[in-house]
Amino acid sequence: MRVLIVEDEIRLADTLGQIMVEQKYQADIVNDGEAGLDYALSGQYDVIVLDVMLPKMNGFEVVKKLRQNKNATPVLMLTARDEIRDKIEGLDFGADDYMTKPFVPEELLARVRALSRRQGEVLLETLSFSDLTLHLDTYMLHSGLKSVRLGFKEFEILKLLMSNPGMIFPKESILIKIWGTESNAEDNNVEAYVSFLRKKFHYLGSHVTIGTVRKVGYHLEESDAS
Repeated sequence: MRVLIVEDEIRLADTLGQIMVEQKYQADIVNDGEAGLDYALSGQYDVIVLDVMLPKMNGFEVVKKLRQNKNATPVLMLTARDEIRDKIEGLDFGADDYMTKPFVPEELLARVRALSRRQGEVLLETLSFSDLTLHLDTYMLHSGLKSVRLGFKEFEILKLLMSNPGMIFPKESILIKIWGTESNAEDNNVEAYVSFLRKKFHYLGSHVTIGTVRKVGYHLEESDAS
């Protein structure tokens, strides 16, 4: 499971991250609402744990914009604000659950698991773009009668691109989303994995390639090759 934590209290954010890691979950942490929205819109998370009182954009606005963008990732709002009207506002904007601080870690995890199961009922098993189909449970990439298994980073990058086919992703954005903010990975790591994916597309005989927009980033496009 991959969880996004959007919390501006650094110590609490780190604690939440540690709780998730101890459960063998992947956890990404950001500390303001604008960054939280950017990460959440990538579509790569199973659950989002979202504070209400955040710099740059509050949690209510984050979840509202998520739903306006047709992003259905379950959101658990975690906040010190426990007034009924705040809970109603959060749920009306599209949150799925609401917990107040301080919290019991076991209850938090139970709610995260419940939300992930709910998401699992509607999660796609595959992503498709043109003649490519990516199987999310097996990491297998298909085109026509051919198939190939992707490595983890290849899979994560392609999943990101296929989940957002109209978007151009800068190298810096891919580094943060795939390797994380604490990684020492550099631009050439992204370039290497994009090259690996292009070679696998070629092996499959796909009409799809990963296009480069100079000084902007990468995106999926259909090539003219037959």
